[in-house]
Amino acid sequence: MAVSEADREYLARCVELAGEALDHGDDPFGSMLVGADGTVLFEDRNRAGEGDPTRHPELAIAQWAVAHLPPDRRIGSTVYTSGEHCAMCAAAHAWVGLGRIVYASSAAQLTEWLTELHAPAAPVAPLPITAVAPTAVVDGPAPEFEEDLKALFRARYPRRGGSESDPSSRSTVTGSSAAPK
Repeated sequence: MAVSEADREYLARCVELAGEALDHGDDPFGSMLVGADGTVLFEDRNRAGEGDPTRHPELAIAQWAVAHLPPDRRIGSTVYTSGEHCAMCAAAHAWVGLGRIVYASSAAQLTEWLTELHAPAAPVAPLPITAVAPTAVVDGPAPEFEEDLKALFRARYPRRGGSESDPSSRSTVTGSSAAPK
């Protein structure tokens, strides 16, 4: 299944959440869990900068889902995320039995951006989700979000090659070209 127009609307919110993470001093990632009926069940932003490097929004979704949803609702849900899951989050997704994953940018794109910005590499290999969770149903990336997401990372790592020096100087994603029409 390809990324649909409805998927793009949820991904636009994930990009907004990524911007909120950046505004709070975290790497820009945002994710949400949507039920089979289209209801937003849970959303979060990256909080790894608060002292626990595992506070990724995708892991928070898995933890919330296992505590609040029976298995049939978990498998029928969709996780939307600004960036492809890391290995830790992909494993959690598989272990709790969540449904489809739709991401705006891939692990390969993120690796390329971080390299361009001379930013520190992640401590875990940037594997595709299906390398960790082989039966996961995955769609992405969504190219229309690439420039907005890349701008968030440039704002996050300005001293290492980004052009922006202050997260408040970045343009908001809400009115950007990434927002669905």
